[in-house]
Amino acid sequence: MYWLEDVRVVESPNYEDRPLDAKINLLVLHNISLPPGQYGDEFVEQLFQNCLDPGVHPYFSEIADLRVSSHLYIKRDGVVVQFVPLEKRAWHAGESEWQGNKNCNDFSIGVELEGCDDQEFTDAQYKALLALTTKIQSIYPAITKDRIVGHSDIAPGRKTDPGPCFDWQRFLAEI
Repeated sequence: MYWLEDVRVVESPNYEDRPLDAKINLLVLHNISLPPGQYGDEFVEQLFQNCLDPGVHPYFSEIADLRVSSHLYIKRDGVVVQFVPLEKRAWHAGESEWQGNKNCNDFSIGVELEGCDDQEFTDAQYKALLALTTKIQSIYPAITKDRIVGHSDIAPGRKTDPGPCFDWQRFLAEI
């Protein structure tokens, strides 16, 4: 299984094999914070491991039963956590479509940024995302600059992340 070096591994049970004919050629950027707008805790990791305690926060009772995951998560300080091996199908995109291809989980890698739609991301996150993207592109060269999208691009009307505070111009200029 493909676990990246120099990242913290916290394996999620929420993944499966990709379809045999799947070609990994899309990188999807997300944002997440639990509870919304709160940072620096382990609640996202707990959600992706199916052990989020619904009694800790009222919002958690709404989401504790979700079975979701992402390949990677970048915390505010730039620390990267990997939950799912890259060659496996993580459960990050949900109902989605990109350029006529449905079920983006089948052919994408999902990266969650600790954050929310209405707050700037940190310099450490952009630095980590750039390094991570470069590494992913070296493994999957079909993920070109034009095949890096937001969750909002593959699930318009349903999702808004990574949100208007994500600086696409800054990020894409460095790739």
